[in-house]
Amino acid sequence: MRLPAPRIAPLSDEQLPPAAREVLDALPEYARGFNIFRTQAHNPEALAAFLAWGNYVLSARNSLTPRQRELAILRTGWNCKAGYEWAQHVVIGLNSGIAESEIPAIKAGPDALHWDPLEAAILRACDELGQNHHIADATWAELAPLGDTGRVDLIYTVGQYTQVSMLLNSCGVQLDPGLRRDPDLG
Repeated sequence: MRLPAPRIAPLSDEQLPPAAREVLDALPEYARGFNIFRTQAHNPEALAAFLAWGNYVLSARNSLTPRQRELAILRTGWNCKAGYEWAQHVVIGLNSGIAESEIPAIKAGPDALHWDPLEAAILRACDELGQNHHIADATWAELAPLGDTGRVDLIYTVGQYTQVSMLLNSCGVQLDPGLRRDPDLG
């Protein structure tokens, strides 16, 4: 975690404006109390837009497989040193086909001996997008099995979770109950 306390406190049920309550009520019950959403509830209109786009990235409409998507999200969260994002998506990733033994390999990156060529290319693309805001020609070619739609969905996913990580890190969003803090992220 970048900050030991929130800069913008998540809103309690009593503090929620009606528009924010309406947006949160549309979420699955287990997610309504997440600090990421309660922090953004200060601006209900922005929260609604954020959720609409985020729901695309996390849905089956995203052409990446759940495993590919979570590899990209976790590598992006790692690169951004976003403790909240990392903790949430380790749980989601484990439910999306990523093995516990693969978590350290995500931290190590695309050159870890663990990955098949496409997975290594996905992780490399995450690194390149984060560092250069551009996927190099060689990596683009390695991503060919994703097709054009998959390549664009990968860019969307990395962009979304870079934005999310900036929000989490800058606002000081703290872990939700039950999440494990990664000691490598402070």
